[in-house]
Formats: sequence, C-alpha cells, structure tokens
Amino acid sequence: MNDVLYGLAANPALPAEVADRLIDGADADLADRLAQRPDLSSAQTAALASRWEDAAVRLARRSLLTTADPDPMTRPRLTLALLERDTGYAEGPRPPDDADRPERPRLPGDADRRSWARLLAGSPSVEHRERLAACPGLPPDVVRRLATDPAAAVVAELAVWTCSPELLARLAAHPHTDVRRSVAANEATPPATLAALLAGGPQPPARSCPFCDGTEVFLPDTECDGRHRTAERHIHEQALRNPATPADVAARFAGNPCALLRRHLASRPDLPRPAYELLARDPDPRVRADLADNPGIDARLIRSLAADADPEVLGRLARHPCLPLELLPRLAGLRGLGRSPLPCLDSAPRAEITALAASAHPGVRMLVARRRDLPDDVRDVLARDPDAKVVNAVAPHPGLGEGQLTAMVERHGVRVVVKVAENPGASPALLLSLAAHRPPVPNVLRVIARHPHATAPVLLACLTDLDGRRVAAARAVLPVNALVELLADGDASVREAAATNPVLPVAVMRQLVAV
Repeated sequence: MNDVLYGLAANPALPAEVADRLIDGADADLADRLAQRPDLSSAQTAALASRWEDAAVRLARRSLLTTADPDPMTRPRLTLALLERDTGYAEGPRPPDDADRPERPRLPGDADRRSWARLLAGSPSVEHRERLAACPGLPPDVVRRLATDPAAAVVAELAVWTCSPELLARLAAHPHTDVRRSVAANEATPPATLAALLAGGPQPPARSCPFCDGTEVFLPDTECDGRHRTAERHIHEQALRNPATPADVAARFAGNPCALLRRHLASRPDLPRPAYELLARDPDPRVRADLADNPGIDARLIRSLAADADPEVLGRLARHPCLPLELLPRLAGLRGLGRSPLPCLDSAPRAEITALAASAHPGVRMLVARRRDLPDDVRDVLARDPDAKVVNAVAPHPGLGEGQLTAMVERHGVRVVVKVAENPGASPALLLSLAAHRPPVPNVLRVIARHPHATAPVLLACLTDLDGRRVAAARAVLPVNALVELLADGDASVREAAATNPVLPVAVMRQLVAV
C-alpha cells in the first residue's frame, strides 16, 4: 500500500481532509513526500515539522517554516536548514566576510539566526560545523572561529564558500592540503594566490594531507611519504580548472608528466597558442580528446586534430562549434555522436545546409536531419530519403504532415516507428496505428503514452506494456475505470503513478487512506 500512498501524497487534486489523514499516519518517507506539496496549510506544515525532522528540513528549505525557533542544540539539522536558507545577503554575490564591509539590512529574526550560528560554531559535531561553514552571510566572528577550527574539513568547507579574497589568501597557507585544495577551487581566490599554489610557494609546506591523517581511503598510488605528492596534485588540479588562475601560469603545465593535470589544462579556453599546440601532440589520447572540443582552439588546430586516428578525439572534435563544415564527411561516420544536432550545423547558413542535405554521404544527411528548424524544402527532401537512418533523424521534425509520417512507416517499418511517434504533430489515429504496429516495436508504447495527442483509446492500447502503463497511469485522459484498476497493478511504480492522477475520484482517495 505504501506505493499508493506515496502517489497520493503527490496528487495535485488531493483534498485537504485526505492530506490530513496522510499526515496523521505518515512514516518518515511519506512525510518527506508530503512536505513537497505546494498547497500545504500552515497547520499541515506545523504538523509535519513537529513530527519528522527530514520533513521539517525540507519545509525550511522551501521557506515554509518562517516562524520556527528551534533549539540549535536539540534540532541542529533544522537550524542549519534555516541558516542555509536565509541568513545570507538579500541579493547578488556575498561581499567578503570582513567586519568593515556593509551587510544587508537587518531582517526580523536576524539576532536569533546570528545566535544560532554562534552556538553551532561551538557544536561538538564536526558535521554540523562543516555544514555551518557553507551557510551564507555568517557573522564575521563566526567566520573567524570557523577559519581556525581544529577540524580541517570545517575550514575546507569555509574555503569553498567564502567570497573574501583576504580570507582565502590566508587559508592558502593552512597546514592541511584539503583546505588549500578548496582555496584552489574557489573562483574568488586572488590570481596571485592561485599562482602561488601552483608554484608551491611562498606559503610554508603543508604538514598534513588526507592520505597521511587517515581521512582518505588509501589506494595503491596514494600512500603518502610525508611530502603529500598526491594531495599536491589534487591542489594543482583544482587550480588548473579555476578560471581565475592566470592563463600564462596554467600554461606551464602543458608539458607536465601527469596526464590528469594536462587533461584539466586541455579544457581551458584561454591558453596561449603554443600551449595548445603542445597539447595537440600529447601522447595521451585523452588529453587530445579534451582539447578537441575546447572552444579556445582555432580552425588551424581543428584541422590538425582531424587527422588524429583516435575515435574519441574525432568524436569530440565533431562537437566543436567552429568545426569547418568540409571536415564533416570525415567525421559523420563516427559512432556515438549523440541525438542532438552538432553545434557547427546549428549555426550553418541555409546554403550550406542545403548543400549538406544533398551529400552523397548518408551520415552527413543524417546529421543535417537532426536540426529542428530546417527549411521546409530541405526537410521534405530528407523525409523521402532512401536511408532509414536519415528518415529516423528527421521524423520528429515538427513541420512534417500526417501523410509524410505515414509514408515513412510504410517505407521503413520498425526502424522509424519510435521517432515517428515522437513527432509533435502525430494525430491520435496515427498514434493508435503505431501502437498496433506488427511486428511490435520496443519502447514505442511508452513514447505514445507520453504524447500530448494521446486520447483515451490510445492510452488504453498502451496498457499492454509495463512502461506504457507506467506513463499512461498518470495521464488525466485515461478513463477512470481503467485508472482505478491500475491501483491494483502488479507493478508498484504503476500503482504509484495511478495514485498521482488528478482525475482519481475523491471517494477512491478516501478509501485508499482508510485501508
């Protein structure tokens, strides 16, 4: 029965009286689902919050608990949820944590929230202090206390979220590498500090890391010999990924012996050309693949990478927004290019699209057919293409007519049925014929049941398939008698979906809660 009750908890037409009954008998999971409802009354909100901590936390994050005054020591999770929600600055990025910076205007309850933060800063639970460190707009004295917390995890969390360049510059010299790694990841960190973290100075050497203090699981290549080399590499990884790191400083790692660092570097769009040229010759194909779709490389480098023998490099290159279209035939036959149009085709002018649609290479025509804003004449030519892959790609195009869709199925059969069913203009009659197609087509009933033009007869035809029933059970056009029967379906997900259906009779809802 729980699956049905979970469905009822999400039913938008659930009467308040039935919601009250659900709240009265809720377990923790059901209470959490009820706490997601958009129509909870203040009494229902209070009832959920008083009985279940997880529900109270969710309600607080939704700003529905506006008058809660929890004891931070007895309900720390709720207190933290309230602090995470609204102790921060009203709009825009948080200013630095320095005491002399202007704060947002005081709001009702600010004094309480500041006192909560001060109490939680002294909590014996590292987890609570760590979560506090991620809260916005903390009082300056709390920030200072957290910055000197004995647990490195707390200071590291503060370093992730603070926007104070001064504090970040100080934390870059913290003795634990985890704190330095967080500083390296924070985009508010001053460029000079990031450069120093990559150079290994002038801050003093770190004294501990997660591999020598036991907080990280040991792997064969991560045992610490006291020099914290693995942890240092993690710091470098974060700094190289950080856009605030000066490009000329980052570029010095193009010849670094660590392939992982070179991979992070290869994704940066701001490097000088010599660094890109070096990375394009990298012996590791993963580095070249990461470089291949980097928007910072130019057409000359793209053409150079097009001669690469690695299929992953070529596949990533095909997605580059500046790919010269004359390279498309070389790349069109690659597997795994995805179902969405390639960026270079999205921006191609009509003349180029028309020429490519007439290519002798069916892979090129298929890529063109994935665009959903094709000129009518180009779309219609592709709809008559002799290659099923091309027709399958163009079948969901919104401009196609009923006759064209039917002709596609007649010519290509099961190879195009699912994509034809995805077409937003497919009529109920066409959907019904696709549902009855022989031989049956896997997954098509799920697609048909989701279609906005699916009528009651169409949905009934989809009930023979588990995935089709799961989707159809939540559709408001499903006949009520069929809907009620699905509440006893052998599959729990179907029963839950049926219980979410807004046309479920109120009398049935009452019966389900009374059982």
